[in-house]
Amino acid sequence: MLAGGVGAARFLRGLCRLLEPERLTVVVNTGDDETFFGLHVSPDLDTITYTLAGVAHRRRGWGVRADSFHCLRALSRFYPETWFRLGDRDLATHIFRTHQLRQGRSLTEVTKQVAARFGLRQRILPMSDDPVRTFVRTDRHGWLPFQAYLVRERARGRVVGIEFRGLEHARCAPGVLEAIEAADAVLLPPSNPLVSIGPILALPDVRSLLRSRRNRVAAISPIVGGHPIKGPAHRMLAGLGHEVSPVGVARLYADFASVFVVDSQDTASVHSIAGLGLKPVVANTVMSTVARSEALAARVLEELRV
Repeated sequence: MLAGGVGAARFLRGLCRLLEPERLTVVVNTGDDETFFGLHVSPDLDTITYTLAGVAHRRRGWGVRADSFHCLRALSRFYPETWFRLGDRDLATHIFRTHQLRQGRSLTEVTKQVAARFGLRQRILPMSDDPVRTFVRTDRHGWLPFQAYLVRERARGRVVGIEFRGLEHARCAPGVLEAIEAADAVLLPPSNPLVSIGPILALPDVRSLLRSRRNRVAAISPIVGGHPIKGPAHRMLAGLGHEVSPVGVARLYADFASVFVVDSQDTASVHSIAGLGLKPVVANTVMSTVARSEALAARVLEELRV
């Protein structure tokens, strides 16, 4: 599975009920990574890890359930900005990651260590060991690091540009291409196609490899009834000239996916999606419960005959 953060995590809640842990590899976006208080924070990697470990905050989708924020409040005495919410238990992960990276270990190695400490048998891979950082340009603030745009500015302003800085020097992390090539199925959950899935697809050889395995690739629309379930995907799509609809997202994936899942609210889009060469599948994609996540995952696997 190619994964961003919360949307991917909700899908994973159901998918991991259907597959033996050793069969599941999750390649995770690291374009959202940032440094806070000198610590290397990987929001999407942590969201996936915490979800698979069963410790994620259920309502928010990010962070650790029942976490406290005493350290963050204490940090406000020394730092003028504490807008990125790092809980006390969450901080332990970032401290460990930062220490291990400074010891010379790669992000792939550290991610494996973190997963093992949480007792996971699923394989979690960062998309790259090289730093790639997503920047968003708005008409209000100019270029901003992704977390500043999303969290500090609350995704305000019209999006007029997205860049993945460092991409020209980046390569896929060890195991990423091999996992895609060997997979029985490659799944794109209902994550933001531009800033959650986009950085992974932009890495060398990923898109071309997916094209060669097109009949094993399925994607789920993150747009339901003209709006994303969570996040600013609609603002980004509209700002960059894409249609804010399942069809608009399907166009971004049409060259390498064979199956495209839309919500039952969007049956009117089926004909247009089929016209793009994709097989449209209608299902309930609003994963408000774990049971619904599992049902959606089962439907996607069934379409790919996994």
